[in-house]
Amino acid sequence: MDDTRQITGQSASMWARGFQSGLVVDSVEAEPGEDLREMKAMRIQTGVCAFAMALCCGSGMSQITTQPFISGVSRPVYMVADPSEPTRLFVVEQRGAIRVINNGVLEAIPFLDIDTMVTGGTSGNSEQGMLGLAFSPDYATSGRFFVNYVGTVPGVGGTHTIVAEYTRSSVNPNIADASERRILTVSQPFSNHNGGWIDFGPDGYLYIGMGDGGSGNDPGNRASQLTFLLGKLLRIDVSDPMTTYTIPASNPFVGVAGAFEEIWAYGLRNPWRTSFDIETGDLWIADVGQSAREEVNVQRADSVGGEHYGWRCREGSIENPSFSGCTASLPPGVIDPIHDYSHSAGRCSITGGYLYRGCAVPELDGKYVFGDYCTGEVWTLDPNNGNAVVLVGNQGFGLSSFAQDADGELYVLDLFGGTIDKFVSVNVVDSDGDTIPDSCETVCLADVNMDGMVTPADFTAWVAAFNAQAPECDQNDDGLCTPADFTAWLANYNAGC
Repeated sequence: MDDTRQITGQSASMWARGFQSGLVVDSVEAEPGEDLREMKAMRIQTGVCAFAMALCCGSGMSQITTQPFISGVSRPVYMVADPSEPTRLFVVEQRGAIRVINNGVLEAIPFLDIDTMVTGGTSGNSEQGMLGLAFSPDYATSGRFFVNYVGTVPGVGGTHTIVAEYTRSSVNPNIADASERRILTVSQPFSNHNGGWIDFGPDGYLYIGMGDGGSGNDPGNRASQLTFLLGKLLRIDVSDPMTTYTIPASNPFVGVAGAFEEIWAYGLRNPWRTSFDIETGDLWIADVGQSAREEVNVQRADSVGGEHYGWRCREGSIENPSFSGCTASLPPGVIDPIHDYSHSAGRCSITGGYLYRGCAVPELDGKYVFGDYCTGEVWTLDPNNGNAVVLVGNQGFGLSSFAQDADGELYVLDLFGGTIDKFVSVNVVDSDGDTIPDSCETVCLADVNMDGMVTPADFTAWVAAFNAQAPECDQNDDGLCTPADFTAWLANYNAGC
């Protein structure tokens, strides 16, 4: 499963502050016999023919790099887009604050600052602090959002994972009300392996990633037991603001004697950065290993839950060296990772990322991007076969998280540098000079001659496309070029763009 390999060739420019060497990939070229639908899809994806020509007929080399996006953030560990305003991003600072980025500018006043309530996250390699943020699906109207942090519970000793609800100020979208409503608390026996990720799935439920409670080798074997919430992926319903939460009736362990019904999946060590594929709904889980392997797991969108991902008996695709023969004691159907890698060359802790669904870096299309915290390496993974390719070599800095904005574009966060960089394509084409890459332009089907206008001249262009059986002819998206497409073009013409 350790199928990592280095792509060779001309490297891209260095990342800002030395965090990057680029990716060189083969050019994209249409194969002989490519059908009309594929050709049309290429046209729509690239926006204009000039971009397609740049890919297929240029130097044969495309490069991915990053550009500085934001600096001056204190120990950033997560960033998420505002679902009600695409130009606004929220950055989680581990110390216990959330900062707002408005149109690329970092606001001076925090959106929320609960530093005094948060345990840890202020120095060194602390795994505590504020670790997660999720906006309610109805955030635009309700203003409700949820945070995951490590703190204390009055009257109870030790530290706890705390999932709490807050609301946006009714007068200022850049400020949150300070009142907290605690939804869930889970005692943490040790200071490490707190998980921390939270997000709403396509089903509208809140998912919570929990580490195994810490120390080494899960001394309480908590991850494999349904009588603990630690080492699990939880799934709860927080849609009713009048209750803390309810348990979805479709959760896999509802009605199972002794089991916590909040559990959606189990056998995890320390899931550090999990994400939903915004196109398919698949769930990508990066689970930090013990001393040998780091792993990437995938839970498909049609899953009914209940998966066991192997810990503590298994570490990645191998048996945990500390528990020889333990695999035989696991329940049937334990899930192996889609990819894992070894602790070689200074690698030590996986940082999960996202399945790229943006448009500005077409070289990343359909690939899962993830990295290693200790080395700063970044890989792309092919979800079809689990193969990973080095995108960024060993740069030796704290890669705390990746982020995805409302357009599906990706960012990388540097914990100790306090910076956020954005992935970009060096060879991106902007043929009309409007600062929007051609690959992100919206194609108007009725504008057959692609002059930016919908006029009767496009009818002449459509006739020419029909005679040539060109992709522009297919106006009804059936993969064919027939007289029926004239009727479809007429409807598109009348609809305008």
